[in-house]
Amino acid sequence: MRKDQFESPDYYMVEKLFSDEQIIVRDATRQWVKEYVSPVIEDCNLKGVFPKELIKGIAEIGGFGAILPAKYGGSELDLISYGLMMQELERGDSSIRVMCSIQTSLVMNNIYEHGNEFHKDEFLIKLSKGELIGSFGLSEPGHGSDPASMQTRHKIDRDHYIINGSKMWIGNAPFCDIALVWSKSNDNNNYACFIVRRDDPGFSTAKIDKKWSFRASETGELIFDNCKVHKKYLLFESDNINAALSSLNIARYAVACGSIGIAMECYDVALKYSNERIQFGKKISSNQLIQKKLVDMITEITKAQLLNWKLGLMMDDGDATFEQISMAKRNNVSVAYNVARNARQILGGMGITAEYPVMRHLINLETLITYQGTDEIHTLITGRNITGVSAF
Repeated sequence: MRKDQFESPDYYMVEKLFSDEQIIVRDATRQWVKEYVSPVIEDCNLKGVFPKELIKGIAEIGGFGAILPAKYGGSELDLISYGLMMQELERGDSSIRVMCSIQTSLVMNNIYEHGNEFHKDEFLIKLSKGELIGSFGLSEPGHGSDPASMQTRHKIDRDHYIINGSKMWIGNAPFCDIALVWSKSNDNNNYACFIVRRDDPGFSTAKIDKKWSFRASETGELIFDNCKVHKKYLLFESDNINAALSSLNIARYAVACGSIGIAMECYDVALKYSNERIQFGKKISSNQLIQKKLVDMITEITKAQLLNWKLGLMMDDGDATFEQISMAKRNNVSVAYNVARNARQILGGMGITAEYPVMRHLINLETLITYQGTDEIHTLITGRNITGVSAF
């Protein structure tokens, strides 16, 4: 692979909207990606393995628990800073951002928001250091977009809960030390979230191999066969699925930000290539159709950068709705997908080689369209919000 020479596109000078601290977080993450992720990620992608040697480095740059208080190992970042960090990590590869986002927004943040001091003291510091790796189990083999119909069930057995069922397409599952798992009660159909530890009896994981997308992300299944979990590891209960869905908000924001990291990378590669590649005696950047592709790319990237900035502000102020987060996730993944496709076309045959990151990103975007809620589900969430009528 060519040396990482990324230069951030910023056509509307969005950087001027950021604080000094936010720029420091972004630049430090960008430099870490250039030094440690870019040199190894193509090989990891081809082999289908996650670069576990980078876990310590992610912890050292504050990637785990970035938005949590320092008392629990966090960096106390605002959400714009966190979004910029996710942008830069996903520019490196989706596997890095996904791993970090699961650990922070789905595992650590849920323990912080809903756990008691026992839960926080036992897990958060270790998770922030990367000494423990977490996963989050909501989706099931037959209920990806409809988690309310989950089949995983639990019952009480004296001092323990017994869980039966499985969760599918779970990031970090093959090597997680703990899993936050959603289940329905056999008694009253209430939902509950448990902290399941790797050595809990009846708990196992399986890796999903032979993937064409998210190849460097270790994705798998969480399996519960009369899994025995002590009552003290019940995180919280709810009589509706909204508690589970609301826990996805920060994770979906991370996707919105991360996907634009991909778009920025693909645009930068395509722009530079178009000024280097000679066809018919001139740079291909002098071709009107190439210029149109590049203009479309930077226009959509600029709009998405501003969308992320505004959404980060609203989330920090507590004003953002989950429908607004859905809009950003849907829009920005779509933007990144179209940018990556155009970049691949500009690069021609070289666009499918591992010398450039474009095809790897494009294939990962095929998963991001579905990840954290499909494009169709997010469309209907926004549609319901603006019309007042549910279509699902």
